Amino acid sequence: MMKKIAAVLLVAWIFMLSASFASDKPLVYKVKKLKRGLKIDANWDKAQWKNINEIPISRFMGDLPAFQPVVKAKMMYDQDNLYLIYKVEDKHVRIQNTKFNSSVSTDACVEFFFSPDVEWPLRYFNLEINAGGTGLMAYHIEGKRINLKEEDFKGVEIAHTLPKYLEKEIAEPVTWYLEVKLPLEMLRKYGNVTQPQKGVTWKANFYKTSSRSTNPHYITWSEVKNPKPQFHLPQFFGSIIFK
Repeated sequence: MMKKIAAVLLVAWIFMLSASFASDKPLVYKVKKLKRGLKIDANWDKAQWKNINEIPISRFMGDLPAFQPVVKAKMMYDQDNLYLIYKVEDKHVRIQNTKFNSSVSTDACVEFFFSPDVEWPLRYFNLEINAGGTGLMAYHIEGKRINLKEEDFKGVEIAHTLPKYLEKEIAEPVTWYLEVKLPLEMLRKYGNVTQPQKGVTWKANFYKTSSRSTNPHYITWSEVKNPKPQFHLPQFFGSIIFK
């Protein structure tokens, strides 16, 4: 009898151990190529996005908020651009920042951090856009931060479904959308970019935050193992593989 119990416990321990290792496996997202033109209008349901797999942004860093937003993203690419769209089922939505490179992460904000140079995966861009469409973007190289110029960022197309500014938080539940067209040529002004094409892998992560709302939270796609919320840790990026 004791041997049977020991055997059951051993099997259970092996299962838990394997599950633990599986959860540590780096995340991978396959990025499909856009076959035709795409109007940037924040329409999650348009034809081009219909058969694109979702990216679940669902890992909370730090303390769990009272309300937990449900966040999904999708991504595509073509020869000249990256395309992103976000769907956020939110509450306590704050939009206060309206100037480029202001503290948009204090508002309801979605983010895309990515390393486009396969030779230097720790060199990365951070793109942060609040629910009102105001952006922040910088390039990080060996501990040095280079803010993008606003004149360059004007080449980025952004569509959003909420107002640019809110005097007060939207306290009740609201679903908002944000879509982005990001030119590769703009990125090349700041760093090396390995051209997206079939088989190329970049390192990246997707985030949602709102650090100064009445419901502060920090959510990631690929798990970031850090005691405190911190998105600027490229060693924890997942992989995006262009198809």
